[in-house]
Amino acid sequence: MTQTESLPLLEALHSTPSRRFLSTDPIPDDVLWELLDAAVRGPSGGNTQRWAWIVVRDEGLKKRIAAWYRDGWNNAYGVHKERILAGGDADGGVGRRGFLAAEHLAEHLEEAPVWVIPVLLGAAGSKNPRLGSSIYGAVQQLMLAARAHGIGSTLTTLHSAHEDEVREALGLPEDALTMALIPLGYPAKGRWAQPKRRPIEEVVHFDTFGNQRSARG
Repeated sequence: MTQTESLPLLEALHSTPSRRFLSTDPIPDDVLWELLDAAVRGPSGGNTQRWAWIVVRDEGLKKRIAAWYRDGWNNAYGVHKERILAGGDADGGVGRRGFLAAEHLAEHLEEAPVWVIPVLLGAAGSKNPRLGSSIYGAVQQLMLAARAHGIGSTLTTLHSAHEDEVREALGLPEDALTMALIPLGYPAKGRWAQPKRRPIEEVVHFDTFGNQRSARG
């Protein structure tokens, strides 16, 4: 367990990768409240704040939802394990190292001491694909606050194939929609490092798609 770090904002933004190897060490209540307080300072479309933040620590509840999560993991990634581990991900998808880390999380999800599930109220029947998307900025604030406390996190949605079951398990209103599942825990493996990304020149376009230039002018 580490003390709170005072990090320059840009340093924190560049050193908050997904941490998927998490210890079972408990997160103190006062620290958890700080993370949640940082989250709710994040964006909310129209400042409606039609959200709820579900903290999950009950072992039985975590086991139930983790089983649905693993089903989502297996359908999306697990069925491709042999190909990925053989290096068959040349299309830019998940690589061997990333796959093994994500697989570890799927297999040990319920061992993370705390989950936070952001929920959008009144959204389940909406046809607007962008409804409530501002909540992901608030989620990032939660994760950055966790980083300052030396707590690892990752944003995942692989439980969503069982949205109805998860909603019932959490006792949510019928019109509520879970937007993510964020496991939190002190890292058991790995380090704080800048996530690997494609060169910025490859993904930035000026005014119109395809109008690119070097980041150095």
